[in-house]
Amino acid sequence: MELNPIVISVIVLCALCLFKINVLFALMISSIVAGFLAKMPISKIMDLFISGMGQNSETALSYILLGTLAAAMTHTGLAKIMALKISNLIKNNKYILIGILVVISIMSQNLIPVHIAFIPILIPPLIPLINKLKLDRRIIACALAFGLKAPYIALPLGFGLIFQDLIADNMTQNGISVAKTDIWHYSWILGFAMFLAFLFALFVTYRKPREYNDILTFKEGETLKFEKKHLITLLGAIVTLIIQLISGSLPLGALVGLGVIFGFRAVSHKKMDSLINEGVGLMGYIAFVMLVCAGYALVLQQSGGIESLVNSVLPYIEHSRILAVLVMLLIGLLITIGIGSSFGTIPILAVLFVPICQKLGFSTPATIIILAASAALGDAGSPASDTTLGPTSGLNVDNQHNHIKDTCIPTFMHYNLALIIATVVAVYFL
Repeated sequence: MELNPIVISVIVLCALCLFKINVLFALMISSIVAGFLAKMPISKIMDLFISGMGQNSETALSYILLGTLAAAMTHTGLAKIMALKISNLIKNNKYILIGILVVISIMSQNLIPVHIAFIPILIPPLIPLINKLKLDRRIIACALAFGLKAPYIALPLGFGLIFQDLIADNMTQNGISVAKTDIWHYSWILGFAMFLAFLFALFVTYRKPREYNDILTFKEGETLKFEKKHLITLLGAIVTLIIQLISGSLPLGALVGLGVIFGFRAVSHKKMDSLINEGVGLMGYIAFVMLVCAGYALVLQQSGGIESLVNSVLPYIEHSRILAVLVMLLIGLLITIGIGSSFGTIPILAVLFVPICQKLGFSTPATIIILAASAALGDAGSPASDTTLGPTSGLNVDNQHNHIKDTCIPTFMHYNLALIIATVVAVYFL
């Protein structure tokens, strides 16, 4: 029996990550494994890998510039002021803190679409408070992942509009005419399932207190004066948002925002180089992972493993709708957990799944849910996803939060299981 490049490569990726091999190395090794199994010469594998990296270049540049903006907020003390305001607001109530983080995460996807850039700004100053409340950081990771993921699945705003537009366009191109305004009428079911999974994590799985070493300090009753430099830094963040919304370019928005911060001397020009270095330190790793993910995705696409995987299971699912749903979800999970991007997975899956759904007699709403869930599966839990890399970047500031054990496994366990159950139940009734 011929080994499928997709399946073996993703298994290798997950195994390497579990054995604490760096994600960058794990992705490169897994790409080579997929290429070899597809009988590609090593020169072609590396050419595909390098050329594919360019597909995420805008995202990577955005993260670098937003990391610099985050460093500016930290350097001027604005991030610490925000953290102190939150600490004064919650009055030692851990549920209020978690609720605030969920709301901010949701806003980062829909209302103020800066995605994960807020995490390295806001979370590190809150670590002493999180330690004081004896909060298990795994529930913080789950809270942030929920706020980063559920909104684009369920709400037609910000990144959600992009995600749902991709689903509508690709379904239409493959034979099922759908308006983008129709998607959320059914995909909200998946978002609601994730909300229930989040509540389960909060009140059942990670309800017990957990203690961490107090490496970072937090002064009781500390107050900071809001100064001109803080106002300028806040103005820079607002300008970043406005320019992004007008131009549609996040890198341009971040560049103009940094121009405001340096131009009005919230941060001295002499510190520009060190601030950019700090920004690269905050978000550079995630940026490079996004580049490598795109290279890995292209190798997987060119390996032919996706089509062969579908063709190999098709004879077994023709007589069982439930089994067909589970198999399609499993395929989506395998692809997304490797690529790390639910957005990038949609065009791949639509070509394969829309004809299958038509052949098996699935309704249009059922097809929407299957495609949305198949693309979203694996995003929470993938070692290479910004949904997991983002929370880890903030929670591991004192090296007490492991990316795989404390972010990937908890989010994978709760949200992917919820999406699978919700999809099977929804499709059964639709």
